[in-house]
Amino acid sequence: MGKVYLVGAGPGDPELITVKGLRLIQSADVIFYDRLVNDALLDQAKSSAERIYCGKLPHSHPLKQEAINHMLVTYARKKRTVVRLKGGDPFIFGRGGEEAAFLAKEGIAFEIIPGITAGIAAPAYAGIPATHRQYASSVAFVTGHHKSGGKETVDWAKLATGVDTLAIYMGVAGLPHIAAELVRHGRHPSTPVALIEWGTTVGQRTVTTTLRDAAQEAERHEIKNPTMIVVGEVVRLREKLKWFEELEKPWSKIKEAF
Repeated sequence: MGKVYLVGAGPGDPELITVKGLRLIQSADVIFYDRLVNDALLDQAKSSAERIYCGKLPHSHPLKQEAINHMLVTYARKKRTVVRLKGGDPFIFGRGGEEAAFLAKEGIAFEIIPGITAGIAAPAYAGIPATHRQYASSVAFVTGHHKSGGKETVDWAKLATGVDTLAIYMGVAGLPHIAAELVRHGRHPSTPVALIEWGTTVGQRTVTTTLRDAAQEAERHEIKNPTMIVVGEVVRLREKLKWFEELEKPWSKIKEAF
């Protein structure tokens, strides 16, 4: 029997892959990878490795989740070393828990290799700490897919005033709703907001605004997914701490780094 490794590829900058994650990519017989995985990481695979694209573009999935689950099992039963390579961390909005549960049910050995999630990395590259002694003692990771079957899946009433920093994933389309709910439940309209598009990559850009104007600014700047939305007083630190824009982007030739 083979084995499946659920590997976090990190937030976009390929140099943020863990040492263990890179080693597994280099030794894998087959790699199932998502849309946001940097191509430079796939270049590290051995030439004989089979690469299977799983997609995960919003509302467009070349492979449905059930098909992915069954294919992981099929390849493991062929005595293959399988890497399921996911953007960010497998267990933070990556459906890694679902895949691990299916593997466990089918009796397939697996390991979880955590990755750096965008909710931490994108703000850091934008000069925004998720926590800070003077501004924030709590942080929450929140899905921006705000409705499922017509029902609200996020308790905005608790999040609005109960958590200092909100890191909102997949929230661009739902930003008008998200902002309105946070204000309705007590978050001040002047609360700072950062919209971080393609965080940690050479295409990163950051727009800072307020909760009141966030939806309008996102539309004006044509902000698209993938974008991390950060809500909280920590956003005020960006003007002092922003560093990424000043760098010469050294990973344009990432193969040399490895």
